[in-house]
Amino acid sequence: MNIGDKAPEILGKDEQGRDIRLSDYKGRKLVLYFYPKDNTSGCTAEACSLRDRFSELQASGYEVVGVSRDSADSHRKFKEKHALPFPLIADVDRTLMEAMGAWGEKNMYGKKTMGTIRTTFVINGDGIIEQIFAGKAVKTREHAAQILEK
Repeated sequence: MNIGDKAPEILGKDEQGRDIRLSDYKGRKLVLYFYPKDNTSGCTAEACSLRDRFSELQASGYEVVGVSRDSADSHRKFKEKHALPFPLIADVDRTLMEAMGAWGEKNMYGKKTMGTIRTTFVINGDGIIEQIFAGKAVKTREHAAQILEK
């Protein structure tokens, strides 16, 4: 997916098993962020950055949805442990990740592997991708500030 593309309508199921659709956010900006794994240091820092500035994000017209390959049960525990106020999609089969280009080859400690590429899409109220942060461009501890500053 690229800037100017329309995001897919069906995003997936959240940690409660509810369907999450793009149209649920019509008229609002959506921060759709993909992260590798619940309860890892970088992913926790990113989620907590978005949590800590969630009211500012909402006041600026944003909603937030996180996506990883973790199970709904893992997401429920992660949300509860860190008091995350936004849904987490359990994309265990990588359907959304692959559709959005957030799954691919990574270099981990000099080894090439396939995995989740940390990526955030800022989607406007009409479902069009306006901004993309990917890979090392995502500053996990300051990610909410990155979004709010753009």
